[in-house]
Amino acid sequence: MPTKYPQEFKERAVRLVGDRLNHADAPSITAAIKDIAPRLGISHNTLARWCNTAALDTGKEISTTSDAAAEIRRLKRENAELRRTNEILKTTSAFFAAELDRPAR
Repeated sequence: MPTKYPQEFKERAVRLVGDRLNHADAPSITAAIKDIAPRLGISHNTLARWCNTAALDTGKEISTTSDAAAEIRRLKRENAELRRTNEILKTTSAFFAAELDRPAR
């Protein structure tokens, strides 16, 4: 089961990567992440994901923010549910329309 890290810890880790990149002898972001992650006791993939999310949320990267992505996921789920409901209603209305067209006994 994944570990839930406090938001302050995530922010500090991202700040450490940012500080490392601001030095004159700055390595690539990948090298900085691979250097810092073991010191914090987390995987480099986790730290890279936090850095990417922070870049999106601060507008340093052109893409959707995590809030916008969550809204898009919610709307997609809602859209799928509405499509299923619409199909059920179409099937039901076709059934009842066929019942009305049958001659009475």
